[in-house]
Amino acid sequence: MWGRSQRPRAPTTPPPRPRILRRNAGARAAACDPGPSARPLPPLEATLSAGIGTPLSRSVADTTAAVDLVTLTPGTPAFVSAVEQVLAEFFASRREIVEPLGPVFVDAAASLEQFVIRGGKRTRPGFAWTGWLGAGGDPAGPDAAAVLTACSALELVQACALVHDDIIDSSQTRRGYPTVHIEFEDRHRAAGWPGDGAEYGRAVAILIGDLALAWADDLVHEAGLAPAALAGFAPVWARMRTEVLGGQLLDINGEAGGDESVEAALRINRYKTAAYTIERPLHLGAALAGADEALVAALRTYGTDVGIAFQLRDDLLGVFGDPAVTGKPSGDDLREGKRTVLIAEALRRADPESAALIRTGLGTDLDDAAVDRLRALLTDLGAVDEVERRITELTDTGLRAVATSGATPQAKQLLHDMALAATRRIA
Repeated sequence: MWGRSQRPRAPTTPPPRPRILRRNAGARAAACDPGPSARPLPPLEATLSAGIGTPLSRSVADTTAAVDLVTLTPGTPAFVSAVEQVLAEFFASRREIVEPLGPVFVDAAASLEQFVIRGGKRTRPGFAWTGWLGAGGDPAGPDAAAVLTACSALELVQACALVHDDIIDSSQTRRGYPTVHIEFEDRHRAAGWPGDGAEYGRAVAILIGDLALAWADDLVHEAGLAPAALAGFAPVWARMRTEVLGGQLLDINGEAGGDESVEAALRINRYKTAAYTIERPLHLGAALAGADEALVAALRTYGTDVGIAFQLRDDLLGVFGDPAVTGKPSGDDLREGKRTVLIAEALRRADPESAALIRTGLGTDLDDAAVDRLRALLTDLGAVDEVERRITELTDTGLRAVATSGATPQAKQLLHDMALAATRRIA
């Protein structure tokens, strides 16, 4: 991967020390510029695609040539594999761009590849593909491979959002692995470098998240879409990127301002999760197939309602999920102080004493016993049942919108199955 073996040989001369990052206007540039006295970062512990790196001599979309696109079904191992094949080939195609920038950038790009390839259900590409099918897209047609490639770019948008979200939330793990900023903090410490390792890790992770977003655009434009399809895709893509960043800002602002209302939490869910998880991916796929306004409206209703239900399930898993399944510590959302609909519903029902217990516990380093007490309180107040009721109601509303739409029968069945998978999951 990225022209490296799993563990490079030790240098023959003692390497000099790198620059120290500071919180100032030059910090982001310094993270990319190793300077005349820098040495490479310590190697990643493993690589996922040894041997990847030969520059492409064909369109990235051509990597799907061996995939049976006609039978490709979102949510199946075959679909996940097809998306990952596109992504792996795309990362390989970046080698000639990345290597001249030096070993620091090579390592950062390798870290991004690991993050993207090693986990995820490929939910967003799945919804985009289904939106395309629902609007009459032909998986046996000449543009199918390009469409799958463009849909796969959503995984890079997701990577950007997750890497940055983990920094904002000070999360330690993601999918059972150290988060990107923790990975680079640990490597800074292992190298014995001077300066603040945590600050270094955050700075590098910010840049890696930025890189993911930039490369998402690259993948779309290199997918091989017809000009008319790209013209329909582009404005929806631009709107989605703005919405996901706006949703994150709403989340940060809501926590800082102490807004505890259910309405505020639902608004954050609408833009931070639903818009770029289901609603806009469906819209993107439909736009590629030239869907009419009525179908787009139905798909967006489904996407908004099922997308919010998806996030509500995530909120429950963040408090009650099994760490062995979710890959995150039990009760992590409580320790991070997330102002979710679950918490808002609990506070709305709580007496002053119970509300004080919730507020003082949120955002603190709770031990397991304290997490269990808060869980019991949220359950006793009826907040868990209310969130479950909302999940069911929103899912049903979304499914009705699709059932009465002009989507193809195949897409209607897929969207039914995908809604249940998204809202009844355990991870």
